[in-house]
Amino acid sequence: MDGDAVPIDLDGPEPLYEQIAGVLGARIADGVYTPRRRIPSEAALCEESSVSRPTVRAAVKLLNDRGLTVTVRGQGTFVAGEG
Repeated sequence: MDGDAVPIDLDGPEPLYEQIAGVLGARIADGVYTPRRRIPSEAALCEESSVSRPTVRAAVKLLNDRGLTVTVRGQGTFVAGEG
């Protein structure tokens, strides 16, 4: 983790979950979160971004839908990667 708070524009037109997904996607692209490794927990992301758990869940679902992450029940969400 880079330790910086997720930058959220509460007054902007983009939904919060899309903003969070964008930040997390950029961290994946930049190599902050590496393939086949866990991203921070929902609770940690909630604290970092100061949003509710459903908002973070929507952001993670968007990353899953985009093929950037894979969620494994009981284990967490991992960056998608090679075999």
